[in-house]
Amino acid sequence: MNTLKKLQHYMGNRKALLPVSMALSVLSSLTGMLPYILIWLIVRELFKSGNIYSYNNITTYAWWAVGLAVGSVILYFAALMSSHLAAFRVESNLRREAMNKIVNMPLGFFDNNTSGRIRKIIDDNASITHGFMAHQLPDLAATILVPIVAAVLIFIFDWRLGLACIVPVIISMLVMSFMMGTKGQKFMKNYMTSLEEMNTEAVEYVRGIPVVKVFQQTIYSFKNFFNSIMNYKKMVFNYTKMWENPMSIYTVIINSFVFFLAPLAIFLIGNSGNYAEVLLNFFLFILITPVFSQSIMKSMYLNQALGQAGEAIGRLDNLTSYDNLPVASNTESIKNFSIQFDKVYFRYPETSQNAVNNISFTIPQGKTVALVGASGGGKTTIARLIPRFWEVTEGQVMIGGINVKNIDHKELMNRISFVFQNTKLFKATLLENIKYGNNEATMEEIEQAIDMAQCREIIDKQPLGLYTKIGTEGTYLSGGEQQRIALARAILKNAPIVILDEATAFTDPENEHLIRQAMQELTKGKTVLMIAHRLSSIINADNIIVIDKGRIAEQGSHSELINQKGIYNNMWNEYQQSIRWTIEKEVDHA
Repeated sequence: MNTLKKLQHYMGNRKALLPVSMALSVLSSLTGMLPYILIWLIVRELFKSGNIYSYNNITTYAWWAVGLAVGSVILYFAALMSSHLAAFRVESNLRREAMNKIVNMPLGFFDNNTSGRIRKIIDDNASITHGFMAHQLPDLAATILVPIVAAVLIFIFDWRLGLACIVPVIISMLVMSFMMGTKGQKFMKNYMTSLEEMNTEAVEYVRGIPVVKVFQQTIYSFKNFFNSIMNYKKMVFNYTKMWENPMSIYTVIINSFVFFLAPLAIFLIGNSGNYAEVLLNFFLFILITPVFSQSIMKSMYLNQALGQAGEAIGRLDNLTSYDNLPVASNTESIKNFSIQFDKVYFRYPETSQNAVNNISFTIPQGKTVALVGASGGGKTTIARLIPRFWEVTEGQVMIGGINVKNIDHKELMNRISFVFQNTKLFKATLLENIKYGNNEATMEEIEQAIDMAQCREIIDKQPLGLYTKIGTEGTYLSGGEQQRIALARAILKNAPIVILDEATAFTDPENEHLIRQAMQELTKGKTVLMIAHRLSSIINADNIIVIDKGRIAEQGSHSELINQKGIYNNMWNEYQQSIRWTIEKEVDHA
């Protein structure tokens, strides 16, 4: 009932279609039983003594049987049409509401949930609920009511044969309840989890195919993907083997009505001698008893589908119930664009160790601060606390003296531009990708941003210029070219705060030079937080902060840190040594 209530929420104005569908399904099933009664009446007419039967009665019964059979099909078609209309609305609303919640999630949510898992839970689970509502749910009422009506009929005609029919029904239902117990529910949870894991690993494997091909590796190089497939295979195989004997017993019993009816019918004929009446009732029972097996099988599939739909809805709810960042009732507008960290601690969800420990520093408005240090030290985490990708555990992050918690999220995002090392461009035109920074920008402003980001040569060499589509079925750009397009997008946004996270990490020397020029234009007069491994890009920063294991180890200007002879000095010497490193041809002095 809980699952059905949740599904009703997504039906919108089509809620009435569900009971209509179930009512039509019941009428269809009951109507479908009547032809059996009419066939029994025809046989009874033929069994009349002395061959005195009415041809008109037989014809009438026959035509009624045909009409009711056709009517049953039409009613069931109407039931399925109603359920499909409701199911399509549920499926579309599930996807729409889930995506509306997803796009409003804090960006930290996407660090914990892979794109493959999100797609599986939203897209595939919506399809699962559609299948359940469109096909299984209409049969719910009929599955319960029809066996009851059939049981009443058989007891009315002959209670002794009726008791014989009930025996296999009881046995098969006991076997079915055993199969559909807690083990079945546990399997469904494991099954859904296994599908999510396979989907996630499959997405990661496809993304890594270029690496696999370059290094001549095979699928086995992606052990997680291979193991997820093997785990799924092992789980399903063991589950299937576990129910092999119970399912065989169930199948034999549910189809064995005749083996219970025939001996009893022979016994009754021997005792009473009234073979015509017993045979007539026996014939009717043979016609009606498949209703029991069909209903029990339907209930079995219905229970399985209900469990799967319930698990799908539950997982969707769990995904979208991720805690949103709290919004202050009275927000404040930013008047100054300095950034302050005041005794900030941060710990990722479901971890016990802090990623950021007692961080305090200030970036005055219009100044540049660089974060350096070993990978995994917490630099990116610190940068992501400014736009509230994550919520600080202790302390506060402030912009212009205002805690970021008290700034409207939309205003906060409008005031900050981001350039990450992994650039994200859409499968759209270059113009659409650049305008994403400011959708209301004029062509003059766009052209200016293109020149400032050193993108003119990229645009000019494309067949359709700004209207060239990139990505799938379009033109592909190099990593450095994509980074410059992203910088043009950030320049067009013209936000007063700029966060640069390893913006030149994976670029070649030529692109790095152009990107640095673009970054100078982007950061001119802005408050800048820069993360860099290439120390040559941050020597002119107003303040350089060395992060070591989530703490501030050193800070100062480039020259001040060199004079301290500490961590930064060692990093600088290693960097200088690395850029002087060359490969020379060995000279044979023999």
